[in-house]
Amino acid sequence: MTVPSELRLLPWVGPEGKPCYLSADDRGGYLSRLADNVEAVQLRFSAGLLEQALDTLDDSDAEPDEIHSLARELTGALRDVLRVAISRNYLPTEGEPLGL
Repeated sequence: MTVPSELRLLPWVGPEGKPCYLSADDRGGYLSRLADNVEAVQLRFSAGLLEQALDTLDDSDAEPDEIHSLARELTGALRDVLRVAISRNYLPTEGEPLGL
């Protein structure tokens, strides 16, 4: 008898914005690999957006609309990064250093 796999939170939502989960023992399966690739893209995008945010905040001539747009993009990126962290079972305890 095999032990049932844990559900993996996928890096996308389904209809009506509900979370999608994958139940699979094979981390090398098609959907697992697709989720890994999507997560990697999300993390790279978030890293680039962080660099853009730092540049924008250092720019004293940044327009309010530009800062507002950046805040919206950062909100989406943060949501993606948190989803990846949850998917990988990385939930820091309160007070645990994040190593940033």
